[in-house]
Amino acid sequence: MSSIFQNPFRPGAGHPPPYLAGRGDERKEFEKLLDQEVVLQNLVLTGLRGVGKTVLLDTFKPVALAKGWLWVGADLSESTSISEEAIAIRLMTDLAVITRGFTRPTAPGKTLGFGATRTKIDTPITYEVLRKIYEDTPGLVADKLKAVLELAWQCVGVAKSHGIVFAYDEAQNLSDQASRDQFPLSLLLDVFQSVQKKGMRLMLVLVGLPTLFPKLVEARTFSERMFRVLFLTRLEDPDSEDAIRKPMEHPKCPAQLDAASVKLIVKTSGGYPYFIQFICREVFDIIVSDMRRGAPTSRIPVQEIVGKLDTDFFAGRWARATDRQRDLLIVVARLESHDDEFTVQEIVEKSKEVLDKPFSSSHTNQILAALAGAGLVYKNRHGRYSFAVPLFGEFILRQLEEMR
Repeated sequence: MSSIFQNPFRPGAGHPPPYLAGRGDERKEFEKLLDQEVVLQNLVLTGLRGVGKTVLLDTFKPVALAKGWLWVGADLSESTSISEEAIAIRLMTDLAVITRGFTRPTAPGKTLGFGATRTKIDTPITYEVLRKIYEDTPGLVADKLKAVLELAWQCVGVAKSHGIVFAYDEAQNLSDQASRDQFPLSLLLDVFQSVQKKGMRLMLVLVGLPTLFPKLVEARTFSERMFRVLFLTRLEDPDSEDAIRKPMEHPKCPAQLDAASVKLIVKTSGGYPYFIQFICREVFDIIVSDMRRGAPTSRIPVQEIVGKLDTDFFAGRWARATDRQRDLLIVVARLESHDDEFTVQEIVEKSKEVLDKPFSSSHTNQILAALAGAGLVYKNRHGRYSFAVPLFGEFILRQLEEMR
């Protein structure tokens, strides 16, 4: 049976779901940016892990291509932040994918003798050519990179394209290194602002965790005006239901869910796309297995599936925290606002109620900074904190129940 119709659900990092539910508003906003004659705004696509940022970014590419844009990009690793030259090399490497299809004239060769014809040679614009332009341009790294991007803009004209989208995922890894006198993030922002002011339609699309935009603003205050920020959150209930139902509407799909089961999955998943895919994949396998045994599924084993989700998704993150950090996370989980935002003062006051050794404000700030570094919380621009992992508070409360 399963050989005829494979499980359609895909709970993986960046794996496209069988049906992309919702996100229509975000696609429309991106299309508006593509229609700019002068790039006044770039895009930041942000949100917690599991909300579908990478999947949505992948759907943006064909939209951009259809509107006449060229597209380059990659994932930004932490090594990209080592130096300004590292980010420059990253950009040139990505640019070479499209520029190698174009040529630039080189100087004619020497005359080979009386009456010999001087021949103009067109050279493909490979990475090596881009690197030579970079190295031969005098000035700072920013000046060298601008020269490379100006050549790329010439290619846009030859291709009769509208512009180039530079799309980078995991962009929260990019940061300035003041201690080493290296400022790759500031360099990126300065260079793109400069070429865009000259009328070059070279647009940045940066995708990352919620720490991304505060980093941009900290590096350059003009980032507030330079970017349109789209914050992805959980899906609305109708969209969550579509994400569950649509993949199972295929006539050969052996598994079906009633309305009550669909609503239960929506509630359990919290509307987060990754959790929907994870739970539905488990449910699909259970239904098909029961059908093979001739025993129709009487209920969805929610508790068992959530237990597996805890092990596969949450446990590794929980293990990163020290005992005292876990104490603070437990305090946060007991706040009514743990799914939204919380403050240092709220943590301090709550810790007096639930802990024998409550936290002081200074200690709370220190631990929150460490937890932010571990990717468990993040601080927004208004000085409030949130969990960086969706439904992490519910997981912590389940851990407390098990310890009783």
